[in-house]
Amino acid sequence: MVRFAWLIPSFPAVSFFLIVFFGKRMPRRGSEIGITAVLLSFVLSIFVWGHFIGGGGSVTSSVTYFQLDGFRLDVGQNVDGLAAVMFVVVTLVSLLVQVYSTAYMHGDKRYTWYYAALSLFTAAMLNLVIADNLFQLLVGWELVGICSYLLIGHWWEEKENSNAAIKAFITTKTGDIPFLFGIFVLTIAAGTANIPEITHLAETHQIATGTLTVAALLLFGGAIGKSAQFPLHVWLPDAMAGPTPVSALIHAATMVAAGVYLVGRLFAVFAPSGHALAFVGAIGSITMLIAALLAMVQDDIKRVLAYSTVSQLAYMIAALGLGEEGYTPSLFHLFTHAFFKALLFLGAGSVIHAVHTNNMSEMGGLRKHMPRTFWTFLIGAAALSGIPPLAGFWSKDEIISEAFKTGHYPIFVIALVTAVITAFYMTRVMLVTFFGDYRGTAHPHESPQAMTIPLVILAVLSAVAGFLGPTGLFFDWVHFPGTAHKP
Repeated sequence: MVRFAWLIPSFPAVSFFLIVFFGKRMPRRGSEIGITAVLLSFVLSIFVWGHFIGGGGSVTSSVTYFQLDGFRLDVGQNVDGLAAVMFVVVTLVSLLVQVYSTAYMHGDKRYTWYYAALSLFTAAMLNLVIADNLFQLLVGWELVGICSYLLIGHWWEEKENSNAAIKAFITTKTGDIPFLFGIFVLTIAAGTANIPEITHLAETHQIATGTLTVAALLLFGGAIGKSAQFPLHVWLPDAMAGPTPVSALIHAATMVAAGVYLVGRLFAVFAPSGHALAFVGAIGSITMLIAALLAMVQDDIKRVLAYSTVSQLAYMIAALGLGEEGYTPSLFHLFTHAFFKALLFLGAGSVIHAVHTNNMSEMGGLRKHMPRTFWTFLIGAAALSGIPPLAGFWSKDEIISEAFKTGHYPIFVIALVTAVITAFYMTRVMLVTFFGDYRGTAHPHESPQAMTIPLVILAVLSAVAGFLGPTGLFFDWVHFPGTAHKP
């Protein structure tokens, strides 16, 4: 089945065109097309993942798209354990977001276009994941940015929303400028754009370390923009102007995950350069603490979660700055974070759907009115806070312990302090939102099953996904070549 992995991004890509041309004529205005397509992608992703669970190896294949004077540009697939894990994460979160949106976005005047954009967003991220060369990756990278612009500005009639979409687009494009130069530097130095070939050349020291340092720093500029790291973190909190299910998809599995995935996919370029790794670690450390402190003082529940995303992404970035020892812990946190962050955003959406406000000062006492939302949100908050034995505990602990073991004590201390701050602000969110007396004017009620069933599924995953770490399974599937598998 692995050789058919190219179908995983193809299903939602095709559904985009089907929804655009036929969605408004469908009984459910196109949502059934988008949901069916991503369900097919998810099922195929499980089969691909099963290949690696069974001990199978990486599979690459490509066809030549362009060739000139010895330079060849291929279009193909590069499927390894990292890609397989990302396939499952992206398709599952997208599936749950689309099911959830049938109720949350019901009655929206651009409902059909919303589902078309979600499908294209999913296809773009999956293309980025499967890409076997830098230019194919660039196509997915840019499409992800365009789709985020469209979805953040979905309700563009309100100036705040259109401004937020423009801000996100311009800020991420600022990071894309050095990213584009990095692609050209790496392609010229390697004589190829093929990612497995570049990885091999970097690992066998056939590209000068100085060149790799320059390429890595330029490429990291793109990751700083997409993954909202300091100083380009400013776009992500404002992106909360978009529909809440979009926020869940952006924060858990697509837009912001792309930057971390990029560094992970091209880590062979970063690993030989101590200067590049030091810079990556420094940016991650600065960002995680600043974002956590900002999360403490927000009243808008979505902005609290947005800053928490910036902070948790910084954990992943800082872990990559540890070198080869931090590679798998970083990507393990990317994996677990997807589930509990999607849960928290969809839980926040459930609350907003009930009380018609984002401001926690106008909430309170909602555990009595929304028990399913309360209990699932509590699990997500505990996972984000690193409470054992939930998923966030295992992945965050891996990062903090590796920072200590490798002697990166500044990262260790900052990560530890940030973990305490995270627990503080999530406790505040729980108390202000769900306890005490209700302070709003609406009549709160539990959300429909189309919204609460995805919450329950994500709550279960937020509770159990972390056990893939201590059992060693995740480390068998995703590890940097040459490093030992964890027991």
